[in-house]
Amino acid sequence: MSFTEKVSLPGSHRSTYPGSKLLGPADPNEIIDVTVYVARRSKAMRLFPHIEDLGQTPMAQRRYLSRQEFASMHGAAVEDFARVHEFAEASGLRVKSESAGRRAIVLTGSVSAFAEAFEADLGRYQYPGGEFRGRTGALQIPSELSNIVEGIFGLDNRPQASAHFRIRRAGAAAPQVTAVAFNPPQVATLYDFPTGVTGAGECIGIIELGGGYNPSDLSNFFGALNLATPSVVAVSVDGGTNSPSGNPNSSDAEVALDIEVAGAIANGASIAVYFTPNTDQGFLDALTTAIHDTTNNPSAISISWGGPESTWTTQAMTTFDSACQDAAMLGVTICVASGDNGATDGVSDGQYHVDFPASSPSVLGCGGTLLEASGNTIAEEVVWNDLPSGGGATGGGVSETFAKPSWQANANVPAAPNGFVGRGVPDVAGDASPESGYNIVVDGQQEVVGGTSAVAPLWAGLIALVNQKLGKPVGYLNPILYGASVEATFHDITSGNNGGYSAGPGWDPCTGLGTPDGTLLLNALSSGSST
Repeated sequence: MSFTEKVSLPGSHRSTYPGSKLLGPADPNEIIDVTVYVARRSKAMRLFPHIEDLGQTPMAQRRYLSRQEFASMHGAAVEDFARVHEFAEASGLRVKSESAGRRAIVLTGSVSAFAEAFEADLGRYQYPGGEFRGRTGALQIPSELSNIVEGIFGLDNRPQASAHFRIRRAGAAAPQVTAVAFNPPQVATLYDFPTGVTGAGECIGIIELGGGYNPSDLSNFFGALNLATPSVVAVSVDGGTNSPSGNPNSSDAEVALDIEVAGAIANGASIAVYFTPNTDQGFLDALTTAIHDTTNNPSAISISWGGPESTWTTQAMTTFDSACQDAAMLGVTICVASGDNGATDGVSDGQYHVDFPASSPSVLGCGGTLLEASGNTIAEEVVWNDLPSGGGATGGGVSETFAKPSWQANANVPAAPNGFVGRGVPDVAGDASPESGYNIVVDGQQEVVGGTSAVAPLWAGLIALVNQKLGKPVGYLNPILYGASVEATFHDITSGNNGGYSAGPGWDPCTGLGTPDGTLLLNALSSGSST
């Protein structure tokens, strides 16, 4: 096949990385790997159900696909991979690996060959954290691939996301309440998580874009709680590894928080931690690896990393969301932290922004509260907002990328700052303030850590408990949660703000529907699954 005419790949435009400086051209002889994501084979046959259709299907009528069934029915088509093969060979590139289920094909070759193949101007950039290989503008692909290729990742390896954890600092206590830190099982008790189940038989997947864990820390943490240390396996994606730095103020705190919260909530579940580089390619590859992992088979995935929608390419967000729709067909629930920088999401343009991937309609966005207890009951719970004292606050707002889904039609979601009728973030919430944070062990030290990073594994642990009790995965939960009978199972947070939006009755752009009563939620889902 002759590849002569080229067209712009929709959504592939890259802007200059803030604070970066172009040093010169990228090394033309450097050998790199690039991941090409292609469309589902079912795209032309309309076999793939719209995710909202699946969400409206009662649980008793849902039939999830096995990973093998999905690959066969909805994975990449052989002929589509063949066309990418042809283009790679004609461009002096080599196919390194491919996965029909993930719809991903990895090409390898020199920077100069990739630059010519996709008409990309690749440069070497310096930024405060080091150097990266970057590009600006849009990518070009052969017109013959325009209905096949969804996204191309790996040419630009700039940092993509931030971890959403906050370490408690002396003297920075929030003024609202006299807060104390919790062990994760205490939070589970306050939220009345189901008892008599441990998550046995379930696997929780955790995505990490840096840092690592020490087995000795896990042994010490779980031993102090008189809990068994769960089975934890590290999965390497794109060369990422379990690499603890020894610095408890680093991403190690994120990794420890995720594992220890999820493992303490669902102590019988196994945990698979997918380590990957902090790039859009690494993030996507780790997500799709976890979703289609036939070895560990996670039924819940926790993501505590993200960044403002404005920092992502459209192709990255749409490809990521597409992968999460795949997860819905497999019965996998994806829980994502909504960010720790309030309504602006840390962007300094004076506007409100939401964090991605929490803004994907295909994930469960997790916001944060500050929690005060009286014994084993909740005394007070408000929106987490330490911004007045220089701390963080729960992310939340309205997407400027993803349209408002039908299940938020009655949620009174305001318009986005640009007037777009967008998806409201978050969906749910949980204890996140570092002042009412979680006691963890990281790099041999005791720390109190919070952030919406803690809420994603908290919810993933709850999902594992519910899945075990129901004997089947709940999968894509969002449309069910917004139903009147299930919405009543939440603690509605009506006090506080995130620096831009205020809490109020029902759904709000700070804490979503609220924090869970786990047993009531289980009962509602049990009733729905047998209807």
